[in-house]
Amino acid sequence: MSGAGAPSITVDGTGLRVVVVAAQWHTQIMDGLLEGARRALVAANVTHVKEIRVPGSFELPVAAARAAEAGYDAVIALGVVVRGGTPHFDYVCQATTLGLTDVTVRTGVPVGFGVLTVDDEQQALDRAGLPGSREDKGAEAVEAAVATVLALRSL
Repeated sequence: MSGAGAPSITVDGTGLRVVVVAAQWHTQIMDGLLEGARRALVAANVTHVKEIRVPGSFELPVAAARAAEAGYDAVIALGVVVRGGTPHFDYVCQATTLGLTDVTVRTGVPVGFGVLTVDDEQQALDRAGLPGSREDKGAEAVEAAVATVLALRSL
């Protein structure tokens, strides 16, 4: 399990403006990721939150770019890509990862990476923040993005 060695992050995002961009594929898993993100935003005192939905993970980078360019302090990208029997998985994972990396580096706006790239649905369920999940990647994406905003402001 990838959660071993993860830092414990506590942040105060009071006054931050955050956009959560979420894909629509894999409804149960996405519901868990979204709920985890919402819980973490509340815990971090972030009250100015906008949520938008896009069809799939491939569309996350363009929506994240638009949010970053609109002046939001952070973007949280949530999605799920489950390996199938074709190379499609590799292309979508690579395009999504590189696209979100480009957004954050080009704009300077932190993007919380809450995109699950898994071999099967059970691996996603284990990371979705649902009852019985071992990890909460939606919450972790929020914590990482808010912590990065605060770290960048200290430079």
